[in-house]
Amino acid sequence: MNNIGFVYNALVPEAPGFIDSLIESLGLRDNSWISSAVDVETAPDLLEQTTLIVVAGGDGTILRTIHAIAPYTIPIVGVNMGRVGFMSELRPENAAEKLPGYINGHMRVEHRMMLYAKVTSPEDGSLIFSAHALNDVVVGRGGVARLLDIVTKVDGADLTSYRADAVIISTATGSTGYALSAGSPIFYPEARALLMQPVAAHTGLRDGLVLPDSSVVELSVADTRNASLSVDGLDDVNLEPGSTVTVDRSPHEALFLRSEPPTSFYTDLTRRLGLVYNLNGPGI
Repeated sequence: MNNIGFVYNALVPEAPGFIDSLIESLGLRDNSWISSAVDVETAPDLLEQTTLIVVAGGDGTILRTIHAIAPYTIPIVGVNMGRVGFMSELRPENAAEKLPGYINGHMRVEHRMMLYAKVTSPEDGSLIFSAHALNDVVVGRGGVARLLDIVTKVDGADLTSYRADAVIISTATGSTGYALSAGSPIFYPEARALLMQPVAAHTGLRDGLVLPDSSVVELSVADTRNASLSVDGLDDVNLEPGSTVTVDRSPHEALFLRSEPPTSFYTDLTRRLGLVYNLNGPGI
């Protein structure tokens, strides 16, 4: 048992106190550290010595933490203090009881694919921006209420020009996020695939397209209208006319510790989406 990080959502007033009481009850004062999700990336030396991170917050807090720790191959366990909490397995009321099992290494590791997105200049092809994403990469409107023409290529081959509000490139994890609201199917979280899903497509290809994880997708806005790139809903970048956004599989993975079997995803899905499951069969 080496350093254990405790990361919290600073916008949740009770989160710091909850983390402090958790550390005290587990006797981890001497081998733990605490950080808000916003500040966790400022301590790379600390991350290199960390073997587990406990995240108290919602899915957004987990996403921000994953962005910071992905290069260090540190597993995390989430304590849901948000709303839906698709990525969390614990709740505040059972965290103190169940965390010792995670800390002592008795849990399976769930490996989730991530994306790598980069923006290159239309003038000389130089790198303007790059980031890794666990959920999705979105090219969409930059605040102007009109459709965009988004030209797409897959592995260098022309696909189509979407006329739509946006185009989402999603992982399996992201299939329960923005992509789901745009009509995408739901993927098992450890599936290795890319999903390309248009948002409110006006013409052309309107259905989502499932691609192998080896695919390289290029997106570019065909005119001078305002457009932006969003990565996991955290990083937003304005796109110059003619800029190209390239998305492929990241070399990093997100690692989650799980106590439940893999099949628990299906029952959790119906519960988190508020669906009713009738054990007695239809019509009873």
